[in-house]
Amino acid sequence: MSILSEKWFWIIVISVLLVVSIPLVVVWVILQLPFPYNLIATILIVITWGVASGYKDWVMTKRKEEEKS
Repeated sequence: MSILSEKWFWIIVISVLLVVSIPLVVVWVILQLPFPYNLIATILIVITWGVASGYKDWVMTKRKEEEKS
């Protein structure tokens, strides 16, 4: 049986292509926005990234505290 006829192979290929292409498309769209909107979008992405990182750290700290108890 050929690997090209396997369903899991195509799922992996499509997933990898999406992981690579979606961020590139998002960056391209942000760069195409007019001046005030691309600045606002960039600032919102940075703020959202910081909130997500802080939440992840909070969850990990909470989990470590529960494991110690």
